[in-house]
Amino acid sequence: MNTDDFRTPGQLVEALLERHGWTQRTLAVILGVNEATLNRLVAGKAPITAEMAIILGEIFDLKAETFLELQKKYELAQARIVTRPDPDRANRAALFGGLPVSEMIKRGWIDAKDVRDVQRVENALAKFFGVESINEIEILPHATKKTNTFTPVTPVQLAWIYRVKEIASEMMVAKYSPTAVRNAVDLLSNLLSAPEEARKVPRILAECGIRYVIVESLSPAKIDGVCFWLNDFSPVIGMSLRFDRIDNFWFVLRHEIEHVLQRHGQTAIMLDTELEGERAGTGANISKEERIANEAAAEFCVP
Repeated sequence: MNTDDFRTPGQLVEALLERHGWTQRTLAVILGVNEATLNRLVAGKAPITAEMAIILGEIFDLKAETFLELQKKYELAQARIVTRPDPDRANRAALFGGLPVSEMIKRGWIDAKDVRDVQRVENALAKFFGVESINEIEILPHATKKTNTFTPVTPVQLAWIYRVKEIASEMMVAKYSPTAVRNAVDLLSNLLSAPEEARKVPRILAECGIRYVIVESLSPAKIDGVCFWLNDFSPVIGMSLRFDRIDNFWFVLRHEIEHVLQRHGQTAIMLDTELEGERAGTGANISKEERIANEAAAEFCVP
């Protein structure tokens, strides 16, 4: 008997009764149930349980799975009638699953109080990413706007970059001057001997036209620094300070400064992640831009 011919397990039971020449009353007696219960089962108004599937399998010499599979297909067909496709549901899965929304709320990056307030969170995320609706947020596959980065970035890393950009856009600094930046490198080298001298870095960089921003890295991002430009004359350096080490601070800072001097990050954002070990070196597996920045940083820290 081909079970594909039946829409519900009740229809299969009805066909089996006809084959055996039984009435529903006969089957009810065999099963030890009242007729009304069997009528509901045959009519598709009551589901076939796993226990009932085993019993029917014994009676009609069929696998219990045969009845259960029909029941599952029938329930899915009914659910599809009621449950309509909702593209926003997939978007919410990408946003709430890909972004650390709770952490962004806690840090005040987005104006929302509770991740369960979905509508407010969605509006806040759209504002954070500078778009009209959540459908345009660029971590979604179909979003047309995409930030151009030198290396692929995760949604979490992208959120961090947007936060750096948001802060940098509001900063007031002097006019950018490459000459002033080179002079600043000499000034910064005089600060290496005392950790507390690092407090002077933001002022020195602002005076030569670099927007310097510190944003704590989001937990899974492993970001050290970033270099990008708001326009042709407005470089930005962002750092996370994810390591509480003065040597790492100076290495990453000088690394990003070299990106600025080389005008890296103008055509694509230079995001530096896990800038340690081999990635802080000059091997063949390191890109040309990163090798240049690493060499400058190494020479700066240990001449």
